[in-house]
Amino acid sequence: MPTDRLSATFAALADPTRRAILARLASGEASVTELAEPFDMSLPAVSKHLKVLERAGLIARGREAQWRPCRLEAARLKEVADWVEHYRRFWEQRLDRLDAYLQELQRKEKRHGRKRK
Repeated sequence: MPTDRLSATFAALADPTRRAILARLASGEASVTELAEPFDMSLPAVSKHLKVLERAGLIARGREAQWRPCRLEAARLKEVADWVEHYRRFWEQRLDRLDAYLQELQRKEKRHGRKRK
């Protein structure tokens, strides 16, 4: 069981059903029944996925009479985006250096009259 928040978030996001549920909740609140519609699984199975998402802080459940709507809690996704952003910048810098190196190689080839095959 992951102990830190980011690990719990990634563990919850590792399942495609849970990611699909989050995608559905991005368009608005939904009941468990509504969330279960696209899946070939029982309501208790969907409820287990919702509990994982709720424990990870990715969703919250309200209470309106008999209806318990689920809603997306996007703040945890921002933590994931911030973590991934660090590595995006890393790869962007690497690719920029590769681009500069390839341009330098092309300039050298032109200076020495070599042609590409």
